[in-house]
Amino acid sequence: MQTHGPMAFARWLAGAAAVIGAVALIILRPFPFLFYPDLPHVAFFGRCMYVLLLCCVLCIFRIMRGPTAPDRAVAIDILGIVIVGFCAVLCIPTGRNWYIDVGIAWALQSFIATLALAKYLEGRSLDA
Repeated sequence: MQTHGPMAFARWLAGAAAVIGAVALIILRPFPFLFYPDLPHVAFFGRCMYVLLLCCVLCIFRIMRGPTAPDRAVAIDILGIVIVGFCAVLCIPTGRNWYIDVGIAWALQSFIATLALAKYLEGRSLDA
């Protein structure tokens, strides 16, 4: 695989344009919140949602692209952490505390799944 040349530069340029576009979207257009529009920091929560959404897209890209199984396992673990972040950010503007309960359950499940995947990738059985 060639690492230099016009195709590599074009891929780099497309990636840079996508990241710059995402950052511009985060800065210029807050996420629409329909929960409590009179909340004083609604624009901040909207921007947090955009940042978490961007993190999800980047994690899914790393899961699909690889290049190795441990890279994919780390991306899956980070995706679980991002989902816990979504739950934490949604708890404040909605005023519903059960989002935190969902986030805690998701974090525990993600931790156990990561341990099981690491043991599987290591080649050992799950009960040893």
